[in-house]
Amino acid sequence: MKIRKNDAVLVIAGKDRGKKGKVRHAHPKEGRLLVEGINFTKRHARATKGARQAGIIEREMPIRVSDVMLVCSRCNKPVRIGFRFLEDGRKVRICRSCGEVID
Repeated sequence: MKIRKNDAVLVIAGKDRGKKGKVRHAHPKEGRLLVEGINFTKRHARATKGARQAGIIEREMPIRVSDVMLVCSRCNKPVRIGFRFLEDGRKVRICRSCGEVID
């Protein structure tokens, strides 16, 4: 998966199209991301003995990786991601637009 935790992303499809957020958690096997402030749904919750309140709770749900694009810190635009090997042998992600190293 080309997008990782703490990356800034822009949603390009779905009900939250055009919103920006930070990746909170990545689920590579499922191809999904949990992004801050994106894809809220309402869940009905029953009260438990702990601190959880009963009622309708809004939660962030995972979104598909294909529905987001990484926002480059240098270009400040949504970009495609490429890979390159550095001289020391490390494999890093690069911005396809400006060539900036993302990692």
